[in-house]
Amino acid sequence: MKRQDFYYDLPEELIAQDPLQDRSGSRLLVLNKDNGSCEHRHFTDICEYLKKDDCLVINDTKVIPARLLGVRTGLSDAARKMNAQAPLDEESGAHIEVLLLKRWQENIWETIVKPGKKARVGTVISFGQGLLTGKVIEVKEDGNRMIQFSYQGIFEEILDRLGQMPLPPYITHELKDKNRYQTVYAMKEGSAAAPTAGLHFTKELLQKIEDMGIQVVHVTLHVGLGTFRPVKEDNILQHHMHSEEYEILPEAAMTINRVKQQGGRIICVGTTSCRTVEAAADENGIVHAGKASTEIFIYPGYRFKVLDHLITNFHLPESTLLMLISALAGREHILEAYRQAVEEKYRFFSFGDAMLITGGEDEKA
Repeated sequence: MKRQDFYYDLPEELIAQDPLQDRSGSRLLVLNKDNGSCEHRHFTDICEYLKKDDCLVINDTKVIPARLLGVRTGLSDAARKMNAQAPLDEESGAHIEVLLLKRWQENIWETIVKPGKKARVGTVISFGQGLLTGKVIEVKEDGNRMIQFSYQGIFEEILDRLGQMPLPPYITHELKDKNRYQTVYAMKEGSAAAPTAGLHFTKELLQKIEDMGIQVVHVTLHVGLGTFRPVKEDNILQHHMHSEEYEILPEAAMTINRVKQQGGRIICVGTTSCRTVEAAADENGIVHAGKASTEIFIYPGYRFKVLDHLITNFHLPESTLLMLISALAGREHILEAYRQAVEEKYRFFSFGDAMLITGGEDEKA
């Protein structure tokens, strides 16, 4: 299976640069995965496609302001001795960007540093005029840096003050309100990117859904920046997925399993919720509670064990997320739906419009 099989042409002007003022004001393309037919609706119409006793699975992860802009202040004493020949202009003054990926210990994080060549082991970086400092203690094989941070007070409060939202590289506009890159149900901090399908929901819409008798279940998957990592291998089977941590509480697992056993439908909000329940399920489709990490890669040929339908955004060409939805609805159906979305001038990617992938026999409630 080739990467190029999942390419489509997208005019740059269709990439949404800003969120809509009204979260639920986006458009909704409804794709029938059985016959490929499409309807063009609005996101608030989503309730017409939900039924009493369905289960809506949402990812309650919260994005941390993981992008830090700092200045290199030099090398630690030990590093300076080891790099005595380093030019003086390399030791201080360089602007450094740090993206927090994963917390390994209380004050040690795995990060991406740009430019990496100015962040050797022992490099000291200052943020917020010294409110926060970091020292590179290891350079990993993939180029990521392990940084040990020093600060006074509570790290999360300092990060909230100094950090910026780590928006995807295709968004060039500055985000005026940090909360617009959070879902209204975000609770558990840890993501470097938002589960963007959930950005369309308002508290009022979720309440309306619950009032219909639909179970709304929370799971947690902390989204890593690897979600934006392109597939480089021509043969997609050679692509290695990034690892992401997830958690499913016992009550959530029991609800999903009960709805499934009683013939209800499991509708995941976003590919992150989908990957969570599929990773946590055994071969019989039983979801198990617990904490774990997953590198699950879903592409055409995959047999879904839990998910029935999916609410999602429009994804990048040749991306693993496009491959996932192709596994659910078929590559030809997806590419035709995307062709129609381009023709109808839908807004694409993180701040863009939504898609519901459903089945023909139970398309509407």
